[in-house]
Amino acid sequence: MTNLSSKLPSIARIVLGLAFFVFGLNGFLHFLPQPPMSGPPADFGKALFATGYMFPLIKGTEVAASLLLLSNRFVPLALALLAPVLVNIVAFHAFLAPSGLVLPFVLLGLELYLARSYKDAFAPMLHARSEPHAATPASERGAHPAHAN
Repeated sequence: MTNLSSKLPSIARIVLGLAFFVFGLNGFLHFLPQPPMSGPPADFGKALFATGYMFPLIKGTEVAASLLLLSNRFVPLALALLAPVLVNIVAFHAFLAPSGLVLPFVLLGLELYLARSYKDAFAPMLHARSEPHAATPASERGAHPAHAN
């Protein structure tokens, strides 16, 4: 692996983390000006805002996941938390505001690249059939009961 290619996952993680940190915080602090919206994009935004919980939930998830990415802790969890947010950002721009589709595609590309970089963490979720650990005796899982020490 070349020097640059070994650093690409870290660069992608930091860029994705910074983007969601800035845009997530902006949802609470409103430091970036928002272009005026009208029609279906504005109606959609008003509907989410009217719920009273949806925007704080989305923006809170963005900030929390971005902090995980920036701290390099629980990165697969952060990617899993951001996946539905990104799907909705891309869908919003694809169907309601296509002029702003470039940044969502860049963020989606970073997410997919990182998911591939952390593929070993996601592999167990992609098995068609699996058994819960509770159904497997501790002796077969390699775990030891607390009283076995």
